[in-house]
Amino acid sequence: MDAVEKYMRRAFELAQLGLGTVSPNPLVGCVVVKNGKIIGEGYHQQFGGPHAEVDALNSIKDSSLVKGSQVIVSLEPCSHHGKTPPCADLIIGNEVGEVYLSNIDPNPLVAGKGVEKLRNAGITVNTGILEKEGSFINRRFFAQIIKKRPYIILKWAQTQDGFLARINNDSKWISDSYSRKIVHKWRAEEDAILVGTNTAFHDNPTLNVRDWSINKNQSQPVRVVVDKHLQLKNDLNLFQGAQPTICFNLKKNEISGNVEYVKLNDQDFLQSMLNELHSRNIQSIIIEGGAKTLESFIKNNLWDEARIFESQKRFVEGIASPKIEGSLISQNKLKDDTLSVFINNS
Repeated sequence: MDAVEKYMRRAFELAQLGLGTVSPNPLVGCVVVKNGKIIGEGYHQQFGGPHAEVDALNSIKDSSLVKGSQVIVSLEPCSHHGKTPPCADLIIGNEVGEVYLSNIDPNPLVAGKGVEKLRNAGITVNTGILEKEGSFINRRFFAQIIKKRPYIILKWAQTQDGFLARINNDSKWISDSYSRKIVHKWRAEEDAILVGTNTAFHDNPTLNVRDWSINKNQSQPVRVVVDKHLQLKNDLNLFQGAQPTICFNLKKNEISGNVEYVKLNDQDFLQSMLNELHSRNIQSIIIEGGAKTLESFIKNNLWDEARIFESQKRFVEGIASPKIEGSLISQNKLKDDTLSVFINNS
């Protein structure tokens, strides 16, 4: 099993290459092994494109090697016709000998049917290989299917003495330029970015990817702003350009250029907003602030992951950073900042 786990870790590496291009589909990597050697590998590269199994099998130059091989794939092969034919049928047609997978696909259209189809065809299927790691890689997809909402990432930078901004709401710049580049990388990997009214007004953010290159299969994230009473002026950066922007409010439904105003009820506002984003196939969202907005998500336990930069700067007084309870899964010293990542266990 050690060898299989090694190949599965390679499948995980491949799967993550699709981050930012396959949503709302899952991240999937696949490795094909024959006689202890990798003969092919691939991953799901973009939404609507070939699945990982197709990519891996197509990479094998000598098709005679496929019969009797082992397919190691991070997620259960699909069994239904979507934008592409069922991968389970492809595996069966190629007379693969054995399949190893990490996670069963929670999508009701699959949900064990792929495994059943393979076994009914006489193929040995082994499940649960590095299952916990596989679930984490596809945490966005699993939240979309199981929780029926986007995967929610809270992000903020705080001073060494625990402040998010100065008393006058000035927060530029707490983190250093290296940390800000990492944030742009994250923006390229997720579907949407959200800020509240105060942050939009005081910081006038652009909320796009500038300090990180995006490939031809990627697009700028959807910008989301909460402006319940439509106080923000139209000349703010997040309302400019072609990048789609959704403004959730209490007053109107309207489309104006690249901006869509979506009216919600004040009761259960956050949950209604997440329901709306889910209906638009937005699989993941970064909540970039400010303090009031971040705290509203924390108070309602509507978060999955928190990424917190702590700088060496001190403000002495200011707007306090949010307090969060979760499991610390990583902590890394960057250039001048420390990045801590927490996961919500509840």
